[in-house]
Amino acid sequence: MKKIYVLDLESGNDIEDFFMIKSFALKTTNNNKKYFDFTIGDKTGEINAKLWDAPEENSPYEEGQIIKIKGLVSEWNGTNQIKIMKIRTSTDDDQCHLKDYIEAAPEAPEEMYDYIFKKAENIKDDQLRKITLELLKKQEKELMYYPAAMKNHHSIMGGLLYHIKRMLMLAENMCLVYTNLRKDYLICGVILHDIAKIYEMQSNELGIVSEYTAEGYLLGHIVQGIKMVEKTGEALGINQEKLLMIEHMILSHHNEPEFGSPKRPMFPEAEMLHYLDQIDARIYDMEEALNNTKPGTFSDKVWTLHNRKLYKMNNE
Repeated sequence: MKKIYVLDLESGNDIEDFFMIKSFALKTTNNNKKYFDFTIGDKTGEINAKLWDAPEENSPYEEGQIIKIKGLVSEWNGTNQIKIMKIRTSTDDDQCHLKDYIEAAPEAPEEMYDYIFKKAENIKDDQLRKITLELLKKQEKELMYYPAAMKNHHSIMGGLLYHIKRMLMLAENMCLVYTNLRKDYLICGVILHDIAKIYEMQSNELGIVSEYTAEGYLLGHIVQGIKMVEKTGEALGINQEKLLMIEHMILSHHNEPEFGSPKRPMFPEAEMLHYLDQIDARIYDMEEALNNTKPGTFSDKVWTLHNRKLYKMNNE
């Protein structure tokens, strides 16, 4: 299956092909007209699409469904989208295979989990190792498919494992450079910092998030993560100061109050955790944007990167 229209998705081009519905909603224009707002894609990416003059009756569409559309690519607010002219759901005769439409991490989830589990086993501090392994084991089933976000970085099947693994690889090397870092705390913090995203979002086994949970809306994964660590740590008899350090790492890893962290990092391992998280998230978003950009041109605006357009260098 070809990449998601790296060359074809240019303003003014006609499109006719199959896509998976990642999300959709019935919305209303300022003129009180109904329309369907879709996010559609395949295993290599996604794009916004709109069906104007939507029918008032119940929608025949649902998330995870394969559809065939015919439409026109246009640009709005610096980003391409598709104006749908014709649309239908796929049939058995179309021979569409679901795996071709699912964005997934480039590594097998079992291999990523094993890598992370071994890093946890190598934690020298008995108590930090115990709580990290306990929480990994509890979440093993969900980690095999959960994304790291509903949208933006690592919002793919197995994305949470992929995010954690790459951060661990960075952490190992950072500890070689900054020898004052306590490696056990950094490894523990990397593995547990987003572990509660499993309870923040509702995801199916394709890694598609339908919505946030009630706790996800009201508390968020940072508070949920602290609750998980505290409950598990108390059950395991973990030292209170060690629990407090882990909780602070989770609490502060977003660094800014507007991003959910009421406290900034207050010790080196917490500070490093924040930057490792930022590095992996931003490089991932850059990779995604440039994958759908022709060499020698600029990408669409990337909201998570302060609406920057990225330049893709020629391969020469």
